[in-house]
Formats: sequence, C-alpha cells, structure tokens
Amino acid sequence: MSPRVKRLAPEVIAGQAAAPHTGALQTHTEIDMLSRITLATAMDAPAASAATPLPTRFLDTEGGRLAYDDTGGAGPVVVCVPGMGDLRGEYRALRPALVAAGWRVLTLDVRGFGDSSASWSELSARAVGRDVVRLIEHLRSGPAIVLGNSFAAGAALWAARQAPQGVDGVVLLGPIVRDAPPNPLMRAVLRLGFAGPWRLAFWMAYWNSLFPLRRPPDHAEAREALRRNLREPGRMDALRAMVGLSKADTEAMLPDSRVPALVVMGTRDPDFADATAEARWLAQGIGAELMLVEGAGHYPHLECPGQVAPRVLDFLRERLAARAR
Repeated sequence: MSPRVKRLAPEVIAGQAAAPHTGALQTHTEIDMLSRITLATAMDAPAASAATPLPTRFLDTEGGRLAYDDTGGAGPVVVCVPGMGDLRGEYRALRPALVAAGWRVLTLDVRGFGDSSASWSELSARAVGRDVVRLIEHLRSGPAIVLGNSFAAGAALWAARQAPQGVDGVVLLGPIVRDAPPNPLMRAVLRLGFAGPWRLAFWMAYWNSLFPLRRPPDHAEAREALRRNLREPGRMDALRAMVGLSKADTEAMLPDSRVPALVVMGTRDPDFADATAEARWLAQGIGAELMLVEGAGHYPHLECPGQVAPRVLDFLRERLAARAR
C-alpha cells in the first residue's frame, strides 16, 4: 500500500465547530472568483427551479442506450452519476453551483433507470464505471471529475481505475463500496419487499427514509418522477438485480486506488450502522479527504447543498490546480 493510502485523511465536519478547509489555490483565478461570487446566489434558488430542463442526449453502448444531459460550454467537465433506483435529477441542487463556477456538468442515468435502457446483461458498479469512461471518451474534452452517489461511488472509482488519464478526481457521496455484514433478517425483509405487487411501494418507502435531516423543497415532485419511472417495464427488475449484487470486487480494488478523492457522508445515513465509521474507514483506506455532514442522510448534496457545494468546489479547484502543475 502506498504512503498516500496509509496517511490519515483530512476531515471536515459540516454543522459542527471544525477547522475550515484551507486548500486555497492561486491558479485558475477566474473560475475561483466566479464561483465564490455566484455560489451564494445559486444556493439560494429552490431545488425545484434551480435545474433548468436540458435536452436528453443518448449514447449507445454495450447492449443498451445511456441517457444523459449536458450543460455545455468550454469549461472543465464533471460527470454526475446517481445511485441505484434513482434518477439523474438527484444532482439538481448541486448543479447550479457547479455551472456558476464555470464547470461543464453532465448527469447520467445509470443502466436500468431514468431514460437509459431498462434491460442490461450486467448492472454492476464496474459496468457503470465503463459507461462513465465511454461518455468521457465520447465528449473528447479532456479529463473529468466524477461524482458518484451510493453504489455509483464504486462506479466512479472503477472509472478512474479503468481510465486513469480520463478521470483525475472523484467525489463519493454517501458511498456504498462494500457488502454489509450478513444479516438474515435484512435478507428476509428484502426478499419479501421485492416479492409482490407492493415492491414499488416498498422501495419508495425506503427511499423516503434516506432524508432524515430535511427533504428538498421539490421532494414531492422528485418522488413522483421516480415513481413514474420505476413503473415502466423492466425498471423494478433492474433494481432488484442491483440490490442483490455483491460489491466484493469493488472492495477488493480499494487498496490499489490512486485517484484523488473526496468522501462526503451524512452522519445519519440509514444505510450504515455507523455512517461516520464507514466514511472514515473508506477515506483512510484510499487516502481521501473527508467531509462529514452532521445529521444528513444518504443524500447530503440534496439535504445540505449549501454546505456540500462549497467543499466540492474546493476539491474541484484543487484538481484543476494539479492539472496545471
């Protein structure tokens, strides 16, 4: 294991008295100044109105079609990947700040969901990582930073492993990158929950539980959009298959990870018995920076965009400075 992996990861705890992040940079001054001037305005906009509708674009790939949107422009590229059983709109509260800071933002619907094809022969994080690489290569716009939520955090890490020249930074939001300890009761609950016509209601109840601190202003609209999508043929089958997949291959890859990373975890993420311990384990294991968002759940970027966006932008500026060196 490299010295970078062994070092203690820097940590910021949002919502508590903590030392401010001090990674101020002198390069890429225009982007830095623009982001600091416009960030507060972007974060003040309600989530429902912050995301201007963009045309859906498509990319044909191995056995299916991927849907994404693109804010365009000549800025550096960020690719945002949602978690399983969710839509690319989950980045609607974060995207305005990224665009205001001069970034070209692409949001991708993962295999099985949104406007992407419902049926795929492979639904693993590794496969979604390949999709991210193909999208970056399709753009031909230089290296990208990849943001991944939940299981898609693993996809971001796989993309960086598969194309280290194409992905030079990752932000892992509520990351799930290893299997939980065996729990016979939980296996039984999942089996029953997905067993009958109530499976959509089962998933939506679970999804609702992932926002313990606060729900975004447009939560009801987002919930209905997700419900409509999951009613489409094949969507719930894809979700059930994804839920049952092991993440052992992703966990085994972690000690070899070299991509600069930022881990962002809500301290009340219900997907973990101890979300803070899980975040610290991952950050230390891959040599990542760490931000803990006090009280937030599985979507810290939706519950607390005003706290998460500035830290993400700091990380992005660090990556731009590293490219210039």
